[in-house]
Amino acid sequence: MHTFSAIALRICRRLSLFVLAVPLLAYASLPESSNVPGGVAVVPLGSALTGTNKPQTWLGDQPVLVTSDHDQWYAVIGLPLDMTPGSHELSVKIGDETKAQQFVVNPKDYPEQHVTLKDKSKVELSAADLARAEREISAIKELKHHWRPAQDTDLTFIVPAEGQLAGRFGVRRFFNGEPRSPHAGLDVAVASGTPVKASAQGQVLAVGDYFFNGKTVFVDHGNGLITMYCHLERIDVRTGETVSKGQLLGLSGKTGRATGPHLHWSVVLNGAMVDPELFIPGISSLTAIAEQSRKTK
Repeated sequence: MHTFSAIALRICRRLSLFVLAVPLLAYASLPESSNVPGGVAVVPLGSALTGTNKPQTWLGDQPVLVTSDHDQWYAVIGLPLDMTPGSHELSVKIGDETKAQQFVVNPKDYPEQHVTLKDKSKVELSAADLARAEREISAIKELKHHWRPAQDTDLTFIVPAEGQLAGRFGVRRFFNGEPRSPHAGLDVAVASGTPVKASAQGQVLAVGDYFFNGKTVFVDHGNGLITMYCHLERIDVRTGETVSKGQLLGLSGKTGRATGPHLHWSVVLNGAMVDPELFIPGISSLTAIAEQSRKTK
């Protein structure tokens, strides 16, 4: 006959084995799912309670972030702005088995924005400026595809500066009447010198002063999730430094191609620029309420 202490010990051992088999993620939350170009597709991959290893996923050749929430595994896929609507395929490896999982991307029409820049050199580039811009675009593209494996990634962001949300993600832009790439970030209207903070814990991937983006900080949050903070007046962190959520990165400004002081904040997921608002809990509801209030005035 077992004593109570012996039974309790056996139960504790079984629980310990269960915990080792299923990694408990500290940041068990998901971004808002939005299956459109520039959005995030959250694809369920099955139960996290089976004792199997964490699934691995790829979109083409690019690894994709996998996390768990409410005892389920999910692939969190960044969808590029130029992604063709329709059916797409995610490669999923669970144990020794690799399979294809389909998901659908729906079309979305983003609004237009026309911007007039007095400094025409930011629109009609000289040969030297064009060469510099192309070098920087190539370097930034490489940073966007950086992959650092991490046990867990915080997917619940804070807005990195206190100010009104201005230029929205995905807007099709025209500078001095000429079409340019869509707005691949979220603008926060702030005065020069406003503190800019890390939206989540991570490592500083790079810092630099770029022709278009101005003084910029890149923070790597692990597993292909990266944030960019552009047009800064001052940078207060170094490459390789570990930063906590809400830690000061620098001060806002108007460096690079900017019509005035503001923070341009971008989120990169598996190499794709995606809508930052999807990572801020409750902000979509607040945005909808504010938009409805504006229309009824």
